[in-house]
Amino acid sequence: MRKLALIAMMALATPALAEDVTMDSILGTTMEEVQASLTAMGYEVRKAEMEDGKIEVYFVRDGQMGEVYVNPQTGAVTKLELKG
Repeated sequence: MRKLALIAMMALATPALAEDVTMDSILGTTMEEVQASLTAMGYEVRKAEMEDGKIEVYFVRDGQMGEVYVNPQTGAVTKLELKG
């Protein structure tokens, strides 16, 4: 029983690994949903706007900057650029 309790405590104490945004990600159909999804994945949203009918969001995490375009009809990522 003690071993089980110890394992449970270790699992709870270990921080969850942040999920990465990929071309398979579904982030949301509004600018607010996309920003919330990226924030929940551990990204800091720097800028969000509509461009050419797509939701465009600039983000950073762990020193890596990126830019994602999302189709507002499906919530799917249509373009993803990671920099540095």
